[in-house]
Amino acid sequence: MLFSCNSNTDYSQYKAIENHQWNSENDINFIVSNLDTISTKNVFINIRNNKKYEFSSLFLIAKMEFPSGYKVVDTLEYEMTDSYGNWLGSGFTDIKENKLFYKENVVFSEKGDYKFKIYHATRSVNDIEGKISLQGVTDVGLSIEKIKE
Repeated sequence: MLFSCNSNTDYSQYKAIENHQWNSENDINFIVSNLDTISTKNVFINIRNNKKYEFSSLFLIAKMEFPSGYKVVDTLEYEMTDSYGNWLGSGFTDIKENKLFYKENVVFSEKGDYKFKIYHATRSVNDIEGKISLQGVTDVGLSIEKIKE
């Protein structure tokens, strides 16, 4: 029997979405402490969805706050299906997991807590203001990995 350990992962956590209904005003928060200030890292947003997710893409707003208070806000778009409507991501069941690049080649040079907030900004044509919950997202995660040299 073989076991694998990914020692390159500095942080990995998921937050469950209640009833798999993500309201646009409900942010998902992560606080990451004790990152080394030398190594280059990649940051990923991890999304688990089921078949009730009704869109081919996912729009997110991600905020990263440095220990000094400096903030970076990004609007992100990720493809969730291919051009034929087949789910992207991994998984053999009804749940698909997508590991999505958020930040590449980052050095967390400040000591202290880094705060991440993730909101969804996905809207249907009839829901410009985002009043309808996004269905089918089961979990939202954040992971930070050292880049192998």
